[in-house]
Amino acid sequence: MMNIAAVEPQNVLAIIVIGLIAGWLASLIGGGGGLLRDLVTGLVGSLVGGLILHAFGVVLPIASPFVADVVMSTLGAVIVVAVARTLA
Repeated sequence: MMNIAAVEPQNVLAIIVIGLIAGWLASLIGGGGGLLRDLVTGLVGSLVGGLILHAFGVVLPIASPFVADVVMSTLGAVIVVAVARTLA
């Protein structure tokens, strides 16, 4: 498990960038929202996507770790948007 205190500043920036990209892509698929909503959706989607893919043992066959993280986060963000719309 990752030690939160040991997270480097550049990693935090990468997580935010991936969250923004994933949230933006999810908003294109499931409906728009704005910068803050896209960021939150992308960050939550990163967690959801990672948990779901890990639970099912899915490994994305993508060579670039950055692109794989964006795809995983986008899948999670789309799921988050779908669940939020279902509950609303």
